[in-house]
Amino acid sequence: MNRYYLLHKPFGYLSQFTKEAPDHKVLSDLFQFPKDVYPVGRLDRDSEGLLLLTNDKRLNKDLLDPNSNKPKTYWVQIEGIPEEQDLDTLRNGKLKIRVNKKDHKCKTAKVKFLGNTIDITDREPPIRERANIPTSWVQITLTEGKNRQVRKMFAKIDFPVLRLVRVGLGGLTLDSLQPGDIRELTRLEALQALKK
Repeated sequence: MNRYYLLHKPFGYLSQFTKEAPDHKVLSDLFQFPKDVYPVGRLDRDSEGLLLLTNDKRLNKDLLDPNSNKPKTYWVQIEGIPEEQDLDTLRNGKLKIRVNKKDHKCKTAKVKFLGNTIDITDREPPIRERANIPTSWVQITLTEGKNRQVRKMFAKIDFPVLRLVRVGLGGLTLDSLQPGDIRELTRLEALQALKK
């Protein structure tokens, strides 16, 4: 039987079940998932947010297909306040980042400035803040998922990422899930991930 879980992965957890070191926190520290259930894609240890886990091999394959162009939406807290021209650089599909020691031209992205504060649970531990540098939030939606891509894109325009939260995957959203919360989905709900 296929199972589907929506998890709000907290900061500091690896998107896997096997510990690489005794002090590493992994998904099985949050919940005892069935043995054949695995995360679809990854969020690195420093990233938070929506993670879909399933044993549905077809859904997994469809979501991870590089040609699927499934949108992934992130809220990104950065140092500084970007101008519209900075955000245009992220949008236009001309920005190049390094991926596996090669230049990668990023696809176009949807980008929206959210302001200095948003309604989100504080991170534990809190981000580092510098008194003389303001922070702000930007929403970015990508249709690709290279390793640490969002962080590299913002670094390229000189706005270091302080916090990165995935809030959407296709038609799935975090909704009211708090860090560490898990909700089992029906197959119909899980298929929302395939929507564009």
